[in-house]
Amino acid sequence: MKIKYFKGRVSRGFFSIFATRIVLRISMGLLCMFLPIFLYNFFNENIFLVFAYYFVGYFLYASSIAIACQFLNKIGLRLSLRISVVIGAVYYLFLYFFDIFSRIEVFSLQNKTLLWLIVLIIVTQVIQRSLYWVPLNTDMAKFTNKTNRARQVSLLEAATLVLGAVTPLISGIILTYYQYDALFSIALVIYLIALIPLMFLPRTREKYTWTYKKTWKEFFSKERRGAMLAYAGDGAEAVVGAVIWPIFIFELLDGNYFEVGALSSLIVIFTIILQLMIGGYADKGSKKKMLHWGSALYALGWIIKIFIVTAFHIFIVSAYHNLMKIIARTPFNALSYEKAADEGHYVDEYTALHEMAVNYGKTAMIVLSSILVCFFSLEWTFILAALASLVMNFITQTQVKKTGRKSI
Repeated sequence: MKIKYFKGRVSRGFFSIFATRIVLRISMGLLCMFLPIFLYNFFNENIFLVFAYYFVGYFLYASSIAIACQFLNKIGLRLSLRISVVIGAVYYLFLYFFDIFSRIEVFSLQNKTLLWLIVLIIVTQVIQRSLYWVPLNTDMAKFTNKTNRARQVSLLEAATLVLGAVTPLISGIILTYYQYDALFSIALVIYLIALIPLMFLPRTREKYTWTYKKTWKEFFSKERRGAMLAYAGDGAEAVVGAVIWPIFIFELLDGNYFEVGALSSLIVIFTIILQLMIGGYADKGSKKKMLHWGSALYALGWIIKIFIVTAFHIFIVSAYHNLMKIIARTPFNALSYEKAADEGHYVDEYTALHEMAVNYGKTAMIVLSSILVCFFSLEWTFILAALASLVMNFITQTQVKKTGRKSI
């Protein structure tokens, strides 16, 4: 398929993956700002219990990837993605019942019903992630090409931003007039629609050839150290933006759901067109140079966020921060997919290492943030996010490890 924005033809597989990601992004976008807030309120504003919830989820997922990949050979990448969508819908169903029960019963460590629901939610999400992210990123590396990779990544990021401009506002309105159970129900229905574009996804003949022991050996290998540190930094920075930042602005806006959603939507609108422009530049120019400058300016944005005290500050600083995120994120994602594609038939193995590093980075950030907030207020965790974003530059200092590729 040929589109003017791209150079030459783009594979049908890319558009299937693109459509799947968009549908799932709509569903997850309804929750991304508000799930941490939901948990924060449920745990009676105990930030340490929120951290504990995310720590367990990230750690279990990171530790199970090497095992889950052995299972992928039996069902294939395409079927794995389809099953992950069904399990993801079950995850939303558990969240729905969790909200219902949390309004009936008060949370305590002695409340077995709510504790079991938390366990089911975490385990279901771990299984869903194990079946989704490695196959998805493997197919993304296979169905994008070097000529258009930054443009393709940029298009996906831009579409995500468009949705990010709408979904928080919709969520804010829903939560202003209804409860979380309504939000979870809508997200569940939309999530299942992702099965439709997956029906048209071409089959990829990739087999995960590493053993459990081999996976861990490669993860800790000297040749891959730079890339693994970069991905860990990416995950560490992301968890501050996904978990801590929503809680911070919720507190700053005095718990007003509509203001949180509306302000988040307004911020995103200012960054959409630039995303597409940067994708074209990254294909023509130096991705490494763009990443170096982008990550430095993005880190500065985290430092500035420490001193935010009003809604106007949130808007101005976040608009700047989103722009810098685009400049850093586009070349970083493009380089990540290039490195995976350069692995040849080891693309799924490399993707597994990437996922392990990202989620161990998230786990480490949760631990460090827990320690920091014992002595300082929540916004000082943004310093950790700034440092983590600079670590992403290590991806430019690694080469593809020669692993003795074999055709399948």
